[in-house]
Amino acid sequence: MAVNEKPTSFDIATLAGVSQPTVSRALRGDRTVSEATRKRIEAIARQLNYTVDKNASSLRRGKSNTLALLFFEDLLPDESYINPFFLSMLGPILQTCAKRGYDLLTSFQQLSTDWHVDYEDSRKADGIILLGYGDYESYRARLEQLVAQGTHFVRWGSVDPNALGMTIGCDNRRGGREAGQHLIERGRRTIAFLGDASSRYPEFRDRYAGLTEAMREAGLLVDIGLHVDALSTEQSGHEAASRLIARGLPFDAIFAGSDLIAIGAMRALDEAGMRVPQDVALIGFDDIPAASLTRPPLTTVAQDYLRAGEVLVDALIGQIDRKPVEPTLLAPRLVTRMTA
Repeated sequence: MAVNEKPTSFDIATLAGVSQPTVSRALRGDRTVSEATRKRIEAIARQLNYTVDKNASSLRRGKSNTLALLFFEDLLPDESYINPFFLSMLGPILQTCAKRGYDLLTSFQQLSTDWHVDYEDSRKADGIILLGYGDYESYRARLEQLVAQGTHFVRWGSVDPNALGMTIGCDNRRGGREAGQHLIERGRRTIAFLGDASSRYPEFRDRYAGLTEAMREAGLLVDIGLHVDALSTEQSGHEAASRLIARGLPFDAIFAGSDLIAIGAMRALDEAGMRVPQDVALIGFDDIPAASLTRPPLTTVAQDYLRAGEVLVDALIGQIDRKPVEPTLLAPRLVTRMTA
């Protein structure tokens, strides 16, 4: 190697007494290279101040070493809105990408655009992470297109045998059961639910199902009059709680499908002169940062956003590397504060 000439993997191969492909495999952590050989190669690379040309390596493998994280528009009046829970995932996703040697593209996607052809098809990214889709039925056709064209993607949502593509999600049914059991243990007997529990919002559906299971097991009546549809915004939660109060049916607790719904409901209860938790106990879902700042602080079911970010990235990389990957349910955790 000439003086001041940049070292290459061929120089390392010569000094290590191995082939150049062996050097490449060793430096990217391929386990087919023995530990002794890998350490020898790494030591020589350090001595030569050799660094891997990520772009060249990626081109040879036909990969960009980049993942795309797409937030979907929520088809609500505040259509630029992103649920704070999904923003909480951003840090863990970025951190895991860095640990795995991937860059991350982030984008806010409108369902009216052809986002599904802009990333893996154009080689901008090797795969896609989907967050915050809102109404599942509104974008199901796009998921069908991704599946049909063989795009690597993983999404956060309801883990269901009939779901499209690889799904990572919270055990929403278990979370609903734990919320219901907690309210029942606190002596609450007429529990309302705020959230659209239809097939369009399967996560809310599963949370409501968990609540009703807990109530029936305790011998309590599930009154459909105490279920009011709501989407995941404070305004929707306020409107749903106001409609619930206007029905005139007795209730002593509310389980909200999300913290945002619960925060809106808390305002409606206050306006109606109903005290939380003395008159009405209240539990949310997600444990967004604002949940601990309400007055009183909100009891909620926490989703593990730290673990979620890691599992989403690893599941996507597993697909890209053609490794077996299974849908994953992450356990929720009840966070008891002052509202229930």
